[in-house]
Amino acid sequence: MNEFEFVKSSYSNDKADSECVEVATNIAGAVALRDSKQADGPVIQVTDTAWAAFASAQ
Repeated sequence: MNEFEFVKSSYSNDKADSECVEVATNIAGAVALRDSKQADGPVIQVTDTAWAAFASAQ
């Protein structure tokens, strides 16, 4: 199985104590999210359809 390639959210700032989210979209059909301060911590994985609905919600 391929591994997720996480990228820091463009909404995260560069402060060390800030809340930073990393998102991985390199696996077809899935999106993974994690806390950038805990790279070895838990990962939330959702379908790309669920992520699109979340991202477009207002």
